[in-house]
Amino acid sequence: METLTYQQLIQNILQDYVAQHPQDENIETQIICDTQNHHYLLLYVGWEEEKQVYGCSIHVDIKNNKFWIQRDFTEVGIANQLLKAGISKEKIVLGFRSPFNRQFTNFAVV
Repeated sequence: METLTYQQLIQNILQDYVAQHPQDENIETQIICDTQNHHYLLLYVGWEEEKQVYGCSIHVDIKNNKFWIQRDFTEVGIANQLLKAGISKEKIVLGFRSPFNRQFTNFAVV
């Protein structure tokens, strides 16, 4: 089996997520990959009638050889997708949890 880098893995997860969810013609889905600084986001940008739509549903950083999940508004969960891909819980930080509460998860604290 081909070995994926952390950067390739998170980009594949974002691309798969977009491919599996219907697109709205008025709302653009953007995958933002800052491979130099290791920031990966999924954004929605557009309009619903006179209301602007802008939001970040997924934000993952790679820091110190770990996946830091900063935001995850998916049903399946980015952490679950990383586990399924073979990433250990010790390499996943739930950054959207407070530093105090991270100790109560089964994932890395920092």
